[in-house]
Amino acid sequence: MKTAKGKGAAKASKEALKPTDDRKVGKRKAATVADKSSKQKAKKEKRAKKDPNKPKRPPSAFFVFLEEFRKTFKKENPNVSSVAAVGKAGGEKWKSMTSAEKAPYEAKASKKKDEYGKLMNAYNKKQSAAADGNAESDRSKSEVNDEDDEATGEVDLPICLFV
Repeated sequence: MKTAKGKGAAKASKEALKPTDDRKVGKRKAATVADKSSKQKAKKEKRAKKDPNKPKRPPSAFFVFLEEFRKTFKKENPNVSSVAAVGKAGGEKWKSMTSAEKAPYEAKASKKKDEYGKLMNAYNKKQSAAADGNAESDRSKSEVNDEDDEATGEVDLPICLFV
């Protein structure tokens, strides 16, 4: 038997003796990346378009607090322009506050939540009314004319032009 000499032959024989992992054999990294991008495109296509007329969700008590905190923080620290720094300082302040200090912000948040509920009820009523109106307009004119003819007793007979 002939054996190959050199480093390459030794590597090949060692690799031949190793057990192969089925997950690694025959796969390429580029192929998996392509699969992910195609899945992302499919997800975007399936997602429904957002309605611009739909009311925005109300802010939580923390975000109501953060609106006021940003103003005071900017006055005290005019040289800090990082959004992350403002958010971090606001979060630390919120954690250190007592429930009595948080109460006015929670009250404002609940008031905004109630307003949002009213707006959503009105929005949902408009949507359901629009859906009912679209159902009638989806019917073709011939269906509407057929119903009118049935009510009056008139029947349109097809005219034969072949003689």
